[in-house]
Amino acid sequence: MTKWTPTHEAPEPLEGPVVPTVVGGTVLWFVLFLVQLPFYGWFDDHGHAWWVWTCLAGAGLGLIGIWYVRGRDAALKRQAAARDGEGTRADHPTA
Repeated sequence: MTKWTPTHEAPEPLEGPVVPTVVGGTVLWFVLFLVQLPFYGWFDDHGHAWWVWTCLAGAGLGLIGIWYVRGRDAALKRQAAARDGEGTRADHPTA
């Protein structure tokens, strides 16, 4: 007996404001780190110092994410411009 699964094509991925989303998340992680920093002694006394370092790690990884999504966004724009440029050149050949 085989499992029934519907066969249909996967939908296109949703594109949204990826760069601002990642920047916002990175800023949020860094703000959380700064807010917790004055209370580091309390966190350390109660065995929760990892909360502070988790926020700093989130901010650091967010910086890598910003670099990545900005490069991805630029590559998508270059590809779209090249695709549009090819259509324009095909419509108006220079001879």
